[in-house]
Parts: sequence; C-alpha cells; structure tokens
Amino acid sequence: MSKVQSGDGIVDRNGILVKVRLDFKGTGKTGRFLFGGKATDKAAEESREQQLAVFRNVPMQGIQIIDIDVSTEVYTVYDDIANAEIAYAPLVLTIKADSLENIIRFIAREDFRKIEVLDPASLSLSHNDIERILYRIYEEMKEFRLWMERKYNLK
Repeated sequence: MSKVQSGDGIVDRNGILVKVRLDFKGTGKTGRFLFGGKATDKAAEESREQQLAVFRNVPMQGIQIIDIDVSTEVYTVYDDIANAEIAYAPLVLTIKADSLENIIRFIAREDFRKIEVLDPASLSLSHNDIERILYRIYEEMKEFRLWMERKYNLK
C-alpha cells in the first residue's frame, strides 16, 4: 500500500486521484465514387465515443472513474508519414485508483497524452511497491507490443 507524506509523518491513504488525457485518432476514409466517405474529425469522434462507452460500462478492478470530460474540441494535424490529415478527439478522465500500479494501464495506451496527479501531494513507496509498479509496466509494455504485432502483422 502506498503511504503519503504529511506534516504528521507518513500515513495510509485510500487511493490516488488523477486526471488522464487520451486523444483518440481518426483517419478519414475515402468513399467509392461520391458516397461513403468519412471525414477525419467524424472518425476521431466515433473512436472517442466507442472508448467512452467502454469507460462508462466496463468496470475495471482498482479503478473508479469519477468524471469524463469530452468538452475539448477535435483537432487535426498533418502527418508527414501518412501524407494525410489526422484528427484527434480528446477525452479527459478523472480517476480514483486504489494504487499507483492501477494507473499504468492508462499511461501505457497509444492514445495517452497527459497525466495530472490531483491527490495526494506526495507519495512514499516501499521496495515492494516499486517492484510491483515496475513489473506492471513490463506487463503493459509486453501487452502493447503483442497488440502492435497483431495490428501490423509483424510476426
């Protein structure tokens, strides 16, 4: 369990409160003839809506989603590699996690952009806590690598 440094020394604390920003990517699809195409911003919004449904409806052990903010506007950037406009639809989650290692599943995502720790102000971790966090990072990176291999058919 993580401990929090306070004026009275180190005390136990229930949970860590963070804000995580995820930007969901959308690439446009050209339609056949004049119909069936999809704008990049609409594709990004659809991707965000799909993930929003998952965050609202699928419980995650050790995670409580306090708030979901979708008010940030969709933005587009030009990708030199793909030689196309790519849109991103931001989503900001306010999360209460039982432990620091439960937050790793959010920061190991391809669409992760930013994290802000709201509470506690500081943490003190034991050797076991650090080992568990590092092992969790390893597991998430291994899972991400497998996902990338499947996505791009590298194996």
